[in-house]
Amino acid sequence: MEIKLPGYFKYVVILLGLILLIWILQTFKSVLMPLVFALLFALLLLPLTRDLERFRLPRAVAIICSIVVVMVVLGLVIWFLSMQVISLTSELETIGKNIDVLFFKTQRFLFQNFGVEPSNKSDFIRSTIGNLRELTTTFLGSTISMTTGALAVLTVVPIFVFCFLYYRDHLEQFMYKFVAKERRSGMNHTINNIQSVAQSYISGLMIVIVIVSLLNSAGLLILGVKYAIFFGVFASILTIIPYIGIMIGAMLPALFTLATTGNLFDAVLVVLVFMFVQFLEGNFITPYVVGSKVSINPFAAIVALLIGGEIWGAAGMIISIPMIAILKVLFDAYEPLQPFGFLLADIDDVKVKKSNRFNQMFDKLRKKARKEREELEQEEPQEQEQEQ
Repeated sequence: MEIKLPGYFKYVVILLGLILLIWILQTFKSVLMPLVFALLFALLLLPLTRDLERFRLPRAVAIICSIVVVMVVLGLVIWFLSMQVISLTSELETIGKNIDVLFFKTQRFLFQNFGVEPSNKSDFIRSTIGNLRELTTTFLGSTISMTTGALAVLTVVPIFVFCFLYYRDHLEQFMYKFVAKERRSGMNHTINNIQSVAQSYISGLMIVIVIVSLLNSAGLLILGVKYAIFFGVFASILTIIPYIGIMIGAMLPALFTLATTGNLFDAVLVVLVFMFVQFLEGNFITPYVVGSKVSINPFAAIVALLIGGEIWGAAGMIISIPMIAILKVLFDAYEPLQPFGFLLADIDDVKVKKSNRFNQMFDKLRKKARKEREELEQEEPQEQEQEQ
């Protein structure tokens, strides 16, 4: 006997399922987050591993070579940034003097224009030092915990990547166990789309980071900003966090320029350089490099960014866009969830698909009319022969 449940009960169950999913993601963060990063890196390294295997390298050796290449590149980037940070500490004395001058200029400006009485410098310095001590204690504690977590992730993720790539055939057969034979072709198409989306996004993002770092560094070098290459590379790495990362990357060199030169106009020029690079990156570089495969509308991307940051912090913000792109592929492949795929899709991508469907329909009609015309042309000689 079939039991019919009211419609609102279904939506309540879905809502409870989402709450349970978020709880699981937050509770098992230490396990799930390395697995997700490893899955994305495995999809990125899959083409390189296959190419190495075509040269008759054993699968294990090909995977290790691919992982070593990625670790060497990341190690060089981390080494460069750490050396620049160490060199940057030599500017602290100059920065302190310029901040002192800016403090008096700001107090004089506020007193002359708004009548704000200047505060006692010693009290201000004492309160600032106290706040800095509290901030330093908190920062050191969070830094130690983040460093410990990062080291744990760096040791676990390569192991997970190796397992994903080495046992990929076994995992594929495992997924086939849940699908009937007549539906496996559709499943293969969905898996290929997921691989294409993840690979195009991650590889395209790496290319975008390189291009943006060159543009940022060139603009800062033209302005004569110290440590221009460091700030340019650091800001480009922050583009991993969509829409927000480039803003954070622009604030640091602007504040550093203001503190070292004491000139507000120079800091504004730095911000304008980053705004111009952001305009190029958002309108020309990313659409051309990444393409339309990750066609998520900005509203869905921002919501995914906030949810990812709330669940997994900065790591969740980084992986939110590729994960929502993968979800869109799954939604498009499963008919009951296609409305959600349509909701996540970019408007321009929907217009392109509608235009493609119209063109396909027009081509079918044109082929049909051409075929009917050819049949009529063949029938006319036969009727003339019959009349004769």
